[in-house]
Amino acid sequence: MSGEAILVTGGAGFVGSHAVRELVDRGFRVVVADDLSLGHRAAVHPQATLAVLDLGDRAALARLFEAHGFFAVMHFASKSLVGESMAYPFRYLRDNVVNALNLVELCVEKGVKRFVLSSTANLFGEPDVMPIDEAARIEPGSPYGESKHLIERILLWADRIHDVRSACLRYFNAAGAHPDGSLGEDHQPETHLIPLVLDAAAGRRSHIEIFGSDYPTPDGTCIRDYIHVCDLAVAHALVLDLLGERSCRFNLGNGTGYSVREVIDAATRVTGKAIPVREGARRPGDPPALVAGSALIRKELGWSPRFADLETIVRHAWAWRQSHPQGYGDRATVA
Repeated sequence: MSGEAILVTGGAGFVGSHAVRELVDRGFRVVVADDLSLGHRAAVHPQATLAVLDLGDRAALARLFEAHGFFAVMHFASKSLVGESMAYPFRYLRDNVVNALNLVELCVEKGVKRFVLSSTANLFGEPDVMPIDEAARIEPGSPYGESKHLIERILLWADRIHDVRSACLRYFNAAGAHPDGSLGEDHQPETHLIPLVLDAAAGRRSHIEIFGSDYPTPDGTCIRDYIHVCDLAVAHALVLDLLGERSCRFNLGNGTGYSVREVIDAATRVTGKAIPVREGARRPGDPPALVAGSALIRKELGWSPRFADLETIVRHAWAWRQSHPQGYGDRATVA
């Protein structure tokens, strides 16, 4: 497969840019489709081709497919803020689903038989059993999660009717940065815990607020599953081979959750800085713990996280933020 052309939507975003790097390193020809409303031009690998376009522009997408003869599509581009999706549900449902449908239809029309979806473990809402495996009941916890569920259903029918095989990779919190310092996380505004904690350590924020300290967890704060962005990139690349045989659905996680206090403690150790903390009230809808299982992909593809340790994840994120205090230095944000 090396040398084949792969379309990566959202390849200027956080997870997408790391996947582009992984694909380039594996010898693929990568074309990035991104409107740069959420991504960064500087995050796109110099050996990748960047097409600045809106996935809602089906004609422009069709021209891109015709120009490059793609072997596969990896779809990262998405509105992805859970809280925002609760405020603007129809915007999320319309944009995420219609843009994905444009891509899937063009795969059918142009004979592209492999599709990798960056999905979400938000499909599972508030599950009864942890870690969450692929057999868990799908009951999306937000319009964002619902949009990914609808895309997965579209892909199921594309497989049954048109033999377009798909891999849907479901995960919670992508974190960290590339170990060589070339890529990192740069959102404006920032909403993710680890970069927020690191901003507090660096003095760019006055404090970090803990939303609820009375949960039924060992230290009273919410537990979440953080997975290194490079480990996610490897998983997206690995499934390409399996798609030569069949479609698949995999949950991705470290299998170990970390509490908010554990993240703050790890950041304190990594940075050597005191991190001011304030305790606030719970946020509506925050489950006590969310951890994704990954036993199936470990068994079937031999995937396992290379950077599973929380301090390693935080250390890579801190190195990026130290070397890029202004992020990528542009006005946009990263998905």
